[in-house]
Amino acid sequence: MTNAEAEKLRRLYDIYEQPMYRIAYAVLGDSQAAEDAVSEAFLRLIKHLRRVGEPDSQKTKKYIVKVIRSTSIEQYRKRRHFYESEAPIDEETMQIADDSVDVEREVFANQPAEILDCLTAEERRIVELRCGYGLSWRDTAERLSITEAAARKRFERIKKRLISLKGEPDDESFKIT
Repeated sequence: MTNAEAEKLRRLYDIYEQPMYRIAYAVLGDSQAAEDAVSEAFLRLIKHLRRVGEPDSQKTKKYIVKVIRSTSIEQYRKRRHFYESEAPIDEETMQIADDSVDVEREVFANQPAEILDCLTAEERRIVELRCGYGLSWRDTAERLSITEAAARKRFERIKKRLISLKGEPDDESFKIT
């Protein structure tokens, strides 16, 4: 790297480091992740430093905003994928995960028919997929063409309504997992 390029990089850092951090933080919502994104963005800028014009120009500003946004979004997607696939596992979680669908099946199977008849067709479908077929939340949501969160929330509402119609359950079998 030449002295001129090093000086340009210093000026870019002095001018854009804080605005880049704010953009990254807005995307990522985490200060350490935002700092990592800024570092990654500067590494990308170093690779293309010869293409970058004067640090004070609007064209440079737009380019840097584009780089930090794409870097932040890329990191967000990686983090989201990591957290979706890497759930913390402990003994209690494993027991609940193994038994949850069976418990839900048992609870809904033991409901009087007239209580289940109060459900709409869509609500019955959610109960059928989750409890009857034992599908995961992801599979249930895919079959219904809704998000996983929406499937969980609708199921929760169905259970609340059934509880109010039947009365409070004696055990924790209505716990959503």
